[in-house]
Amino acid sequence: MLFVGDDWAEDHHDVEVQDEHGRAVRTARLPEGMDGMARFHELVAMVLPAEAEPADVLVCIETDRGPWVRALVAAGYRVFGVNPKLAARHRELVSLSGAKSDKADAHTLADMVRTRRHQLRQVAADSGEAEAVKVVARAHQTLIWERTRHMLRLRAALRDYFPAALEAFKPLGLTSADTLELLVKAPDPSAAARLSLGQIRGALKRARRRDVEGKAMALQQALRTPHLGQAEIVNVAYAATVRATVAVLQTLTEQIKTLEGQVEAHFGRHPDAEVYLSQPGLGPILGARVLAEFGDAHGRYADAKARKNYAGTSPITRQSGKSKAVHARFVHNDRLVDALHMQAGAAIMHDTGARAYYDELRAREIGHNAALRQLGNRLVGILHGCLKTGTHYNQATAWSHRYQHLAA
Repeated sequence: MLFVGDDWAEDHHDVEVQDEHGRAVRTARLPEGMDGMARFHELVAMVLPAEAEPADVLVCIETDRGPWVRALVAAGYRVFGVNPKLAARHRELVSLSGAKSDKADAHTLADMVRTRRHQLRQVAADSGEAEAVKVVARAHQTLIWERTRHMLRLRAALRDYFPAALEAFKPLGLTSADTLELLVKAPDPSAAARLSLGQIRGALKRARRRDVEGKAMALQQALRTPHLGQAEIVNVAYAATVRATVAVLQTLTEQIKTLEGQVEAHFGRHPDAEVYLSQPGLGPILGARVLAEFGDAHGRYADAKARKNYAGTSPITRQSGKSKAVHARFVHNDRLVDALHMQAGAAIMHDTGARAYYDELRAREIGHNAALRQLGNRLVGILHGCLKTGTHYNQATAWSHRYQHLAA
């Protein structure tokens, strides 16, 4: 067997090939792209016995995605994507001096896969459909997070020079279409006070609001309410920044809507889409996010516990002597944890089995978020069983240990 450490950068890869005794038999710096991959194959072929298979080559690299990793998997090599923090801890075992270089990192990665491969997770190739869902689902979620950041910047600016606008637009929402339209027309206090009822009504109608007349009068009155403010020249400067932020928010909202359609389209084409949609609390968007982060490679998760550990929903027990404590996992996939938390929150409103489990946890004086996390952990196990057997969610099966009580 050969063990390869691949320390990657944006435009090159430092590679070290080790034999079973840990001796470095080849080292090289390869360029990114087709030429680099061709040279990688040549490097391996120079030392790989003729009777050996590509699966006898184990590659360790600090990423589990991208064209380079995909090419390695397609070539038949066994690829292990490791967390950079885990690689840094192993580096401390290999070298106590603290010295660091790309060549030394390649040596560390090769040594890691040689000595600890039983503790590492092999990269499993997801289908093209799952990869497509991941691309659009992550982009959609990233734009939503960006919109939230820009909304908070807009709120901070308004609070500094136009606090009346925050109160006025609070019932509508700071990122709603009518709020943004009115802020473009009147981004400073003096301009907002001059807004007519007709202008406000028009914005509310285009946003399809109810009780337009009542809302328009209340909004006009709120915008004309006296408040502490800034000098006029400062208001003009703030108004310019608000216009720019509003323009970004309008663009983000438009593109979020566009990507939402793409997420639903790609997710709908995946073979497991119906299984995901049958789960309590999952719709097309959340289902796509969960599928994207879990992937669909067969055999990636040995059992439900392995999937829960990857999801970051299963707890960690710390015990020493008579001291024992159970903690939530701090290191996790933020996108997946966020989606599972939202799923649990929706499930307790629509599924009696999930609600009963949540109520049981709350009755034991477990906090709301901790209860949702435990419920999410249970739902991950249910999802694993459904995907493994290719069956849809069934409340009687999922909560069989308490279903008779629920039915009664």
